[in-house]
Amino acid sequence: MGTWRRYSTAAGRWRDEQKASSAPVVSVRDGGGGVHFNPTKYFVEEVVTGVDESDLHRTWIKVVATRNSRERNTRLENMCWRIWHLTRKKKQLEWEDIQRVANRRWEQEQGRRDATDDMSEDLSEGEKGDIVGELLHIETPKKMLQRNISDIQVWSDDNKEKKLYIVLISLHGLVRGENMELGRDSDTGGQVKYVVELARALSMMPGVYRVDLFTRQIASPDVDWSYGEPTEMLTSGSYDAEGNDVGESAGAYIIRIPCGPRDKYLRKELLWPYLQEFVDGALAHILNMAKVLGEQVGGGHPMWPYVIHGHYADAGDVAALLSGALNVPMVLTGHSLGRNKLEQLLKQGRQSKKDINATYKIMRRIEAEELSLDASELVITSTRQEIDEQWGLYDGFDVKLERILRARARRGVNCHGRYMPRMVVIPPGMDFSNVAIQEDTADADGDLKDLIGADGASPRSVPPIWAEVMRFFTNPHKPMILALSRPDPKKNITTLLKAFGECRSLRELANLTLIMGNRDDIDEMSGGNASVLITVLKLIDKYDLYGLVAYPKHHKQSDVPEIYRLAAKTKGVFINPALVEPFGLTLIEAAAHGLPMVATKNGGPVDIQRALNNGLLVDPHDQKAIADALVKLVSEKNLWHECRKNGWRNIHLFSWPEHCRTYLTRVAACRMRHPQWKTDTPMDDMFVEESFGDSLTDVQESSLRLSVDGERSSPTASLEYDPVELEKVAAGKSDLELQDQVKRILSKIKKQTPEPQAIINSNKQNEASGAAIPKYPLLRRRRRLFVIAADCYDSSGAPDKKMLQVIQEVFKAIRSDSQMSRISGFALSTAMSISEALNLLKLAKIPHTDFDALICSSGSEVYYPGTAQCMDAEGKFCADPDYATHIEYRWGYGGVKRTLTKLMNSQGVQDDKASEKSTGIIVEDINSSNPHCVSFIVKDTTKAMPVDDLRQKLRMRGLRCHLMYCRNATRLQVIPLLASRSQALRYLFVRWGLSVTNMYVILGERGDTDHEELISGNHKTLIMEGIAERGSEELQRTAGSYQKEDIVPGESPLIVYTNKGIVAEEIMKALKEASKAATGM
Repeated sequence: MGTWRRYSTAAGRWRDEQKASSAPVVSVRDGGGGVHFNPTKYFVEEVVTGVDESDLHRTWIKVVATRNSRERNTRLENMCWRIWHLTRKKKQLEWEDIQRVANRRWEQEQGRRDATDDMSEDLSEGEKGDIVGELLHIETPKKMLQRNISDIQVWSDDNKEKKLYIVLISLHGLVRGENMELGRDSDTGGQVKYVVELARALSMMPGVYRVDLFTRQIASPDVDWSYGEPTEMLTSGSYDAEGNDVGESAGAYIIRIPCGPRDKYLRKELLWPYLQEFVDGALAHILNMAKVLGEQVGGGHPMWPYVIHGHYADAGDVAALLSGALNVPMVLTGHSLGRNKLEQLLKQGRQSKKDINATYKIMRRIEAEELSLDASELVITSTRQEIDEQWGLYDGFDVKLERILRARARRGVNCHGRYMPRMVVIPPGMDFSNVAIQEDTADADGDLKDLIGADGASPRSVPPIWAEVMRFFTNPHKPMILALSRPDPKKNITTLLKAFGECRSLRELANLTLIMGNRDDIDEMSGGNASVLITVLKLIDKYDLYGLVAYPKHHKQSDVPEIYRLAAKTKGVFINPALVEPFGLTLIEAAAHGLPMVATKNGGPVDIQRALNNGLLVDPHDQKAIADALVKLVSEKNLWHECRKNGWRNIHLFSWPEHCRTYLTRVAACRMRHPQWKTDTPMDDMFVEESFGDSLTDVQESSLRLSVDGERSSPTASLEYDPVELEKVAAGKSDLELQDQVKRILSKIKKQTPEPQAIINSNKQNEASGAAIPKYPLLRRRRRLFVIAADCYDSSGAPDKKMLQVIQEVFKAIRSDSQMSRISGFALSTAMSISEALNLLKLAKIPHTDFDALICSSGSEVYYPGTAQCMDAEGKFCADPDYATHIEYRWGYGGVKRTLTKLMNSQGVQDDKASEKSTGIIVEDINSSNPHCVSFIVKDTTKAMPVDDLRQKLRMRGLRCHLMYCRNATRLQVIPLLASRSQALRYLFVRWGLSVTNMYVILGERGDTDHEELISGNHKTLIMEGIAERGSEELQRTAGSYQKEDIVPGESPLIVYTNKGIVAEEIMKALKEASKAATGM
């Protein structure tokens, strides 16, 4: 402060001098020349375009070193302008932040009030008073513990007969089981270590058969080859503790799923457009594994995941989609949260919200976290502070409303589809297997001199990392203060170094060791990390700390326990001075090795200190408090030993077995669900036995693919095989396996099975004549599915004739190739209701039985024309009942309808009576609604709220659903959370086994607000330009939200375009291009 006071005085003196003098002022760039100062140019070039808080210190150093008075005055003026502009910017951002927080608080209160008012209609007068009681009621810890114990059965060895399959997802960073490169970059940190150890620990628990940890596959020359391996075993569970064989697939595994560019390592901010690809790849693995596990230990029935657990926002987004596709419970661990980060960055005042979003894709991250809250049964946090101060910032979680809904659920009262996820605190576990906890005697550690020698020589072998650390010290026998973190500004290493450098008694008592990740060249590091390291080096030089501070360049993950052990041998202290620490795994590791701690009082360390009672908490901004706490622990040996004993005594609370036991106990208390079909689908109960074309799959699968690629070597290569030639092969001396395949094919030929096209024609005849119709759709036997999802509508929302043209030309293109036609099916995906879709097809005389599936009402209904699956008892056309059950989760038709009508029709209306008289913006479209779709006609699109705003308001009221504007923004449709046109395709995969990779989705360049969801994924996408002149995108999102490029990849070999009109030849050409590109991936 003294420096800045001198600066202010000098600046004021400079202004007085300028008033008394008419000498011209020059710019810094003029170097003292005779050019006159241009205020406008100076302000633009030197201030607005270059404001940086770190610049001020550099400028002040130059001012002090400048002898020329004119140049010094110019630099002082530079600083004045910069400080003024920075202060003004901070004030503006603070005001905007206050306004935003106030508006949000009002929105939350309004949402909570609306929700309680709506639900209170089901209660008697006496019960209505209980809602207020729930809002005000606060449970004591004792009552909470008693209730939890009475309501939940603790997981025990009695569950060892269960065979659970658990899926964990941690998408970003470099994930492997051994030699983890923690600290290599900001994406490869504590989360990577946590999820790997969690997978290992869960696989060891009674009742858990297999754990799969999904992450991204990276085949880049920039990283080790091991990150490109599809599978890595973490633990083998082939034998249990008694030595019994439990199955070859048991254990814990890392499963790497390819997504995005195969040869590039992408930081997490760049992964968002590729999440749909990851979902499809992970879904394929889960379906295959469910079948394999079912054959091994499930009695032949698929063994679905017990739970899908997403870690961080990106994995939470993936887990939400997988959970919806499979209808299994989802669990979320946020690790660090986007809204909290956004709030912290805005308070710093250095960047606007727009700049923050451009750098961190923060709005896409926040939306992923909101979606994760929508789908999660359980949210696991490390501390109570994370629930109250971080998750409380989200639209999808309100502590007070969550209590109300939980109380109503216990009483069996209807919540009208409202839901809040359950938040539980489960501290992360630790692996203490390599830690030898000793009795705390006077010589428990031995004498360090006996190990390293009095003069620092090494009479006996010591770990290499000890020598690497001790070479920095003049006296390595002094107690070591150990800090271990990556060089991130928020880890506050520089404040620790200043506290150490400015406290003489601390410097005399102890050494300081800074383990700041691994580095080769500071110039090659990211800006923030490099800046911290440069500052550390400057501070060491400033305080002349050579011989007192160690900062090794490299260490292995296996060296970390040895570093803790060295600090404990010297009777040192571990410190975590982070500005905010979400949890603090290193504090637990240090305690396990007998190190007392000094830690930040912000975040998780508060709970850790409460449990372990092994150190002191400090304000991370207070240098003196940090120094005093370190001196106290280092100098007071009785206190040091007491903290050490307490840490060892209580460390079991953070063991992995304890963590996993609590974890499984909480998950078991969730609402368990998994795919359940009302009608079984045995493989041998089909209208048609395996067709000849399908039987040839193993022999000529490549031929089927080349039919699309256009790479057939000759026009005579086809699916028609000469039985005589096959007989020759069967009788020859060729490969035995090939002979067996050919013999099976010949047996099929002799059965004279009809071709699929003939079967379809037969189906039509049977339907017309009232004969028996197939029980199941032919989707089960398809090798390709062409999904027509073109949103072509006129200004009134009626289907445009171009939609019919697209259908007809797609049919023509596919049927022009006999091979492709033989193995292909068609689906129509639309926002129209089933009646409107059938009328449209009837208008063009297109039989609805030409489609294997009709996905209607924006994905809320699925039909299979011409099958018994979609016929009710009276013979009427009906939707797939299994899909209706599948998407029922968290759906409240009445609550959504009432809330949405009120929100849309009361905009700007203060009085409820006036609202009733108002004609409103929307009116219910009864003809387009169904039990899983609330449809509204939008009367005035200029007053309609964007999807983002509506979704936020519904979340604040506890309603979880999927809403979109469609049909040229003339309709607003709300469907269940698990339903959508894109998720319906994954349902077809799960239900009928038709892989998403074999689907071709045909779209226009514009469409409904769910249009973007249909573009990404492992399917091939054909975008036909010019067929949809107008869509509903203007109502998709607000200006400050995430953008299309955060959802759809800019370039992908799976996305192709055609712009030469609706022509069959162009369509076929584009489809071949997409198939060829996908084959080369």
